[in-house]
Amino acid sequence: MATNSNSQPGTLYNALTAGSKIIGTIIADSDIRIDGTVEGDLTCSGKVVIGEQGKLKGTINCQNAEILGNMDGKMEVKNTLALRASGNIKGEVVTQVLIVEPNAIFNGSCSMTTPAEPSNNKK
Repeated sequence: MATNSNSQPGTLYNALTAGSKIIGTIIADSDIRIDGTVEGDLTCSGKVVIGEQGKLKGTINCQNAEILGNMDGKMEVKNTLALRASGNIKGEVVTQVLIVEPNAIFNGSCSMTTPAEPSNNKK
């Protein structure tokens, strides 16, 4: 099996593989991909991807998210949430940008936020 040793900053991410299950709280400082099952809370400083086989029941708080699998609960996404054609969200969503592909399923509520105003320290 070949490995790539040319790791570059920003390319590292955490992963929960298919067949794995976590019950509890996950805190990730970098991107995370869920292909298994999570019951609990996920806080991520980067991007959350729930793969086609992935399931999360609980809450997500992150910068960006891409949902290809199932999410049941509350999501707070600071920037962009992309719900792909195979994705299914059931619950409450708060985000700045929402992208929903045809055939995706979204049952719940969505509140849209506005970008934070840049602070102007000039007087």
